Amino acid sequence: MSTTTIAKPASLRGARLPRWTPAVVALGSAAVAVAIGTVAGLDSRIQWGLIAAVLFIVASYAVAVAVEGGRQAKDRLATSLVWVTFLLAVVPLASLVFETVERGSTVFNGYFLTHSMGVVADDEPGGGIYHAILGTLEQVLLASVIAVPIGMLTAIYLVEYGRGKLAKVVTFFVDVMTGIPSIVAGLFVLSFWILILGFDFSGWAGAMALAILMMPVVVRSTEEMLKLVPNELREASLALGIPKWRTILKVVLPTAIGGITTGVMLAVARIAGETAPVLLLVWVNPMINTNPFEGSQASLPLYIYQQYAAGNQAGYDRAWAAALALIGFIMILNLAARGVARWKAPKTGR
Repeated sequence: MSTTTIAKPASLRGARLPRWTPAVVALGSAAVAVAIGTVAGLDSRIQWGLIAAVLFIVASYAVAVAVEGGRQAKDRLATSLVWVTFLLAVVPLASLVFETVERGSTVFNGYFLTHSMGVVADDEPGGGIYHAILGTLEQVLLASVIAVPIGMLTAIYLVEYGRGKLAKVVTFFVDVMTGIPSIVAGLFVLSFWILILGFDFSGWAGAMALAILMMPVVVRSTEEMLKLVPNELREASLALGIPKWRTILKVVLPTAIGGITTGVMLAVARIAGETAPVLLLVWVNPMINTNPFEGSQASLPLYIYQQYAAGNQAGYDRAWAAALALIGFIMILNLAARGVARWKAPKTGR
């Protein structure tokens, strides 16, 4: 009686590298980069990091070719490039935040947040940023009151109603405004509002320039979010006999409110750090001015510039602390925007 041996089918999967391979290759690349940098006399850690990144990409590809084959090696190469570019983007940002926190925390306290410069000279210790915080909040709020409604209505027109030459002209000018330097917006308001009409320097003048910079960002972000709303929602609403304006108000805008809010916060983050229009139109005021429509004011970007330009240690400390406050202000705005977007987002599920 003969027995027949059935051969097991060959595995369709080839050799695979262990999951810890990228970590080992990264550590090895870092060690070799440190050795090369030490031998070559390279003092910059940035140069060491770039050498390690190149070695990591090359080593990952070579090891993958030897073990997994050329096809899988190409996938490993693409993954390595993604990770390296991600680190190249994150490391400078993390370094900036760390440096700002480290240097800004020296004088960042309750006294610094609740007092103005007053009669404190730029080369003397003490003083605070209360007047600058107040000015920034008022100027950004006024700019938002101007830019957000105009920007949103413009985007609604372009997406829902815009046809023909007028829509093309509006789109063209929005694109042009997106790229204008902030100093140009400041010079425009300076020449028209102050030199021609004869009004004084004020927070309102700075807010108008900031609104010019904010509007194209709001238009573009709102326009893209409205385009993402499915046409089926509009058609279903119109099929029920609901007017178009009510469809936009009750269906389209609530659906896109999350992205619109994020876009508005991006626009606010852009203008909150502008210095040139504020320097031209708001001027400098070390005292507290709660009226943005009369007299010069202060702002955080201008305060940072003024203190750093003073050229002394007390001014440097205040500049770094004000920069830390500005970063915190932008972070709070973004967290608030995320909360509003999640609260107002359409509910899913049954």
